Amino acid sequence: MDNRVETMAEADVVLIGGGVMSATLGVLLHQLDPTLKIQIIEALATVAKESSNPWNNAGTGHAALCELNYTKQNDDGTIDLSKALKINEAFEQSKQFWSFLSKAGVLPEPENFIQPVPHMSFVWGDENRRYLKARYEAMRQHHFFSDMEYSEDPAVIEQWAPLLLEGRDRDDVVAATRVNTGTDVNFGALTESLVEYLDAQDGIKLATQHIVKDLTRQKDGRWRLEVRNLTKKINRTIDTPFVFVGAGGASLPLLQKSKIEEGKGYGGFPVSGQFLVCDQPEVVAKHQAKVYGKAAVGAPPMSVPHLDTRVIDGRRSLLFGPFAGFSPKFLKTGSIMDLPSSVKLSNLTPMLAVGAKNLDLTKYLIEQCLQSPEDRLQALREFFPDARLENWKLITAGQRVQVIKSDDHIGGVLQFGTETIVCKDGSLAALLGASPGASTAVNIMLNLLEKAFPERMDEWREKLTAMIPSYGVELESNAEIYQRVRGEADASLGIAR
Repeated sequence: MDNRVETMAEADVVLIGGGVMSATLGVLLHQLDPTLKIQIIEALATVAKESSNPWNNAGTGHAALCELNYTKQNDDGTIDLSKALKINEAFEQSKQFWSFLSKAGVLPEPENFIQPVPHMSFVWGDENRRYLKARYEAMRQHHFFSDMEYSEDPAVIEQWAPLLLEGRDRDDVVAATRVNTGTDVNFGALTESLVEYLDAQDGIKLATQHIVKDLTRQKDGRWRLEVRNLTKKINRTIDTPFVFVGAGGASLPLLQKSKIEEGKGYGGFPVSGQFLVCDQPEVVAKHQAKVYGKAAVGAPPMSVPHLDTRVIDGRRSLLFGPFAGFSPKFLKTGSIMDLPSSVKLSNLTPMLAVGAKNLDLTKYLIEQCLQSPEDRLQALREFFPDARLENWKLITAGQRVQVIKSDDHIGGVLQFGTETIVCKDGSLAALLGASPGASTAVNIMLNLLEKAFPERMDEWREKLTAMIPSYGVELESNAEIYQRVRGEADASLGIAR
């Protein structure tokens, strides 16, 4: 996409950030009301180059099929499925929306952005085996997970994912689950297609290489954004009644500049990541799955180790990680002053409280930063015992800014996941946080619409149901509708098994 050098002086909607969240919201709004004038602002030369870029995330279509951190074991041994159920239903909404857009010609052939890849969980040792068995027994009772398979037989697991057993002692205690309906998603390709569609519509403009320097509330209730054209080195203003701040790690500083009451007390803790990548055809051919294990003690939830099939631009690779690191930047292309400049009087208490209560996380990050190539190879060999270092290269993934929020009882909490902040009149919304964000983008944006445009939801309900057939229906308690809408979406997207 060519660089755009002019912005609208007035817009109905301004979307800050050219990632999957802004793209999803933009397409939803345009489908609901094609008369809306929408301005998209992206700091980089092209969209989808930060967290949405396929090499900056694992591409897992998060549906809680394999992610063990979404199914906590309670003290009494039972498994808490509440988070898994919520995430699975949210991903189903994403698939329904993508299916609608594909059939409408908004998106290209689905194989350009989504591929069927089984989702597996894999553990070793008696304690972990007992946990995985309990998880399987609990999950298979629910219609979301009724097609989950379980095995402790090395021969069966080897059929599912041969690399897991190559070089492993056959007397080792192992266990695995598999769901064949998992997916690998290229969120970069998806985002590019969504933005390309938006940019071609009348009344919608894309401004790349532009940054929002400031945003202030006007007397008439609208927002005035000061926008810097990085190419021409000039500033312009945009007036709008609605702003969405979906700029990844850059969202927190902009939320702070807005000075809305709902944004006070929020801070951010940046965590960088690295992955080992293998492109050797003879190795890649032996692994067709996303295989998640258990996180190390003290590790944050987004650091759950996994050995994944990736399909990017038609080419298959294997990815293993993530290995956590630390950088004060809020974006890969950010500044080392991002973290210190985000500390304000309003969030100092929660940030200090979180620092004091998460010393195990600090220790974990220090250990990760000090890892040698041999240390990373050893971690990989827990999944793939015969792995050879020369077949793998190290890449740096995207920055993730975890949400810190105030808490009346303990001062502050470090929250993993995503959080939407909407001011009381609905005129400004910001999205903070990380995984499973991209996979649940449609659900997040539907919730945002309900908060920001409550007066229009009745008017939009019929269109929303046409785009997302399960909108307004609780799939968790309705197996028949779930099976129908899931089957229709999977068939349309070419991922049915």
